[in-house]
Amino acid sequence: MSAKYTLVRYQPGSGKFEIMVDPDKGLAYKRGELGEVGNVLLVDTIFTDASKGEKASADKLEKAFGTSDPLEVAAIMFEKGVFQLTAQQRKEMLDQKLKQIIYIISRSYVDPKSRLPHPPVRITNALEDVRFQIDPYKDAEEQVKDVVDALRRVLPMSSDNVQIAVKIPAEYTMKSYGIAKGYGKMIKDEWQADGSWIAVIEIPAAMQVEMLEALGKATQGNIQSRIVK
Repeated sequence: MSAKYTLVRYQPGSGKFEIMVDPDKGLAYKRGELGEVGNVLLVDTIFTDASKGEKASADKLEKAFGTSDPLEVAAIMFEKGVFQLTAQQRKEMLDQKLKQIIYIISRSYVDPKSRLPHPPVRITNALEDVRFQIDPYKDAEEQVKDVVDALRRVLPMSSDNVQIAVKIPAEYTMKSYGIAKGYGKMIKDEWQADGSWIAVIEIPAAMQVEMLEALGKATQGNIQSRIVK
């Protein structure tokens, strides 16, 4: 596929229709980032075979789409047909989707033995081992369950929660309170006579390191913590 254009193909029944579109503008339109379909078409023509220059007749268009207007047909084809990604577009979309999925997994699942998150590189290597095919179009959240099911063949994974007790000195409580609350559910929340703050926070086990690092930075390391459950 030339980088100068790509196709949107729609095959209702035994018919086949194609339109030639600008790759970048076409992808933006597919994502809902561009409003006018006419802005992405290289030519206002509906083909039965674009490579051969074979145009669809008005009768065929009326029968398949209920209209022969090329812009109306093009909009339907984008909605129901297949936008053919260029090689570069596909690589970029897959790389971005993979990063999103790995980020979600690393924040949601842990090694059940250590109760610590698997490093991203370990998840990446495991995905290569199980040869899971990421869908560049499908939302990352929607793919996580299937990805985790595949990973569990080679990587032990758990999505348990943990409860972590923390004690913060008075001078760091205001900033630390907001950080802790943003990570999970407050099981215990007590202010001491000296102004220090004691809390028990329930969070996904995979996020405990991230939360403690954030609290450690906010308190300049003046934090006491332990897992209580």
